[in-house]
Amino acid sequence: MKYSLIAVALAAMLAGCSSSATRDRLQIQDPTVLQNGFSATQSQAAGAVTPQWIETYGGIKNGALLDTVQARLQALGERKNNYFGEKAQCWLNAATAERYSRDHWGFVEEALVQANRLTTALETGQGLSVDNPELRTASVIRPDLWKQILEAKTSPLFPQCQEAQRLTACSEVEMIHAGHEAWTRNFSESQRLVDGVEKGMPVVGAALEACTPRAVATPVPSIPQKMTLQADATFKFDRSDLNGMLPAGKTKLDQLVRDLKQVDDVTGIRIEGYTDRLGSDSYNRQLSTKRAETVKRYLQNGGVTTPIGARGRGKENPVVQCNDRNRQTLIDCLAPNRRVELEFARGGAQKPVPPKDGLMQNEPEQ
Repeated sequence: MKYSLIAVALAAMLAGCSSSATRDRLQIQDPTVLQNGFSATQSQAAGAVTPQWIETYGGIKNGALLDTVQARLQALGERKNNYFGEKAQCWLNAATAERYSRDHWGFVEEALVQANRLTTALETGQGLSVDNPELRTASVIRPDLWKQILEAKTSPLFPQCQEAQRLTACSEVEMIHAGHEAWTRNFSESQRLVDGVEKGMPVVGAALEACTPRAVATPVPSIPQKMTLQADATFKFDRSDLNGMLPAGKTKLDQLVRDLKQVDDVTGIRIEGYTDRLGSDSYNRQLSTKRAETVKRYLQNGGVTTPIGARGRGKENPVVQCNDRNRQTLIDCLAPNRRVELEFARGGAQKPVPPKDGLMQNEPEQ
């Protein structure tokens, strides 16, 4: 393996004949790469080999390490289906491509070490990092394109979007690969790789968009024409005030409030309270009216703005007839008659007319 920068200088001479427009399009950040001919710097800043680099990469047998890391990565199964696994594979692909083209600058070794590092981190669950390495044999190019990649990687949708992770990981490796080609003064090949990344950025965006949680349309509740609340399930026995309302009754009315707020076709509500036949007519009328009024106030306090009328019908319109002699058995049998009925008018239909003020003050209907 040749590490001398004399060859880099020769490449720089040839680069002088290359299209300066292509070189400029790459927005190369390393000034030493822009030097031509034998005046090109052969320093550590320009990528000269250091003892530390030799210690890390010098003894690597490319073919053996490539096969070993590839086998280990495959053995991870589903655990490799993420940003880190995809990036490890892209590093292996880049190493394979440069090894095939007989690249002797050291990029093959650097790429294999990166693939091995990520694979080891996936195996152990330790040392995973989204940071990109600064390689000796790669210059930074196209900072504007790197900014787009960073925006995709820092998107809140990125952690849950496997396809975007794959595309972004490979884009990063390709940009570093293109930086290597620029470092060797192969500007046309560098531009080819950059073009591929740039064309793929809209695909990354589309992948992220596909992972955007779709808002689930809330189904519009269906308000029936008429609803019956069993009084014994809405109020405690012989109670009509808010404090006497049972939890089950409040739950039903809370749901009704939510449903009414989601519809726009209910134009009026009529509430009528009923009792069973036990007790005097006057008492039953008052009890049924108070229960209807309590339900009305509950809806209004919950934010229902639809016009509401409320009145008590006492023992009228019984649902069942019972003649049991045992009082408790009779009370149980008459339970369906103790109820509060709500009737809903829709747009286009005649609104329920709120009862006259006199009727809402517990007066019997004439």
